[in-house]
Amino acid sequence: MARIVPFDRLPKALTAGRRTSAAPYMNISNLEEKEPDMRLWLDTEFNGFHGPLISMALVDEAGREWYEVLGCEDPEPWVAANVIPVLKKRQTTKERMQKSLVRWLGKHDQVHIIADWPADFVHFCGFLLTRPGYRLVAPPLSMELVEFLKPESAIPHNALEDAKALREAHLAAKVGMPASARKRSGLQ
Repeated sequence: MARIVPFDRLPKALTAGRRTSAAPYMNISNLEEKEPDMRLWLDTEFNGFHGPLISMALVDEAGREWYEVLGCEDPEPWVAANVIPVLKKRQTTKERMQKSLVRWLGKHDQVHIIADWPADFVHFCGFLLTRPGYRLVAPPLSMELVEFLKPESAIPHNALEDAKALREAHLAAKVGMPASARKRSGLQ
């Protein structure tokens, strides 16, 4: 089982200034302004609009990959035709996938996650929740939604290949644009 703890039992160093007895919150004044130690590009596949997660992938700046598949018992027709045939990995349980994700994310002090579709963040964040009042222990993270990159995946609708393509498109866009244009477009 993945390492999970209720918020009120996290080490004090992780929770200082982040919760009152009334409600959980994050006190922004207590957070350090520092660069994330690693950027990660995220992609997920899911069963239709707002459907359950099928697979998730993260690729870091060095090209290291994390990819897991939950599978899908009753795929929508489009998913059955376009996603299921290209998963290219045996499915696992949610608990094993969470444990694997915690291990992979735990290698970093802080991460910055980049995706090109809002639902990818919804599925990623939802996956960090394990049950009411419990979540996976993950490093501090920030997220960035990028647009108009048009990544060309080697295997479309395979989360790993799509995350690798997003990484390549994002890095290429940053290299080919002047700094002022990168800043205006959110590619800084």
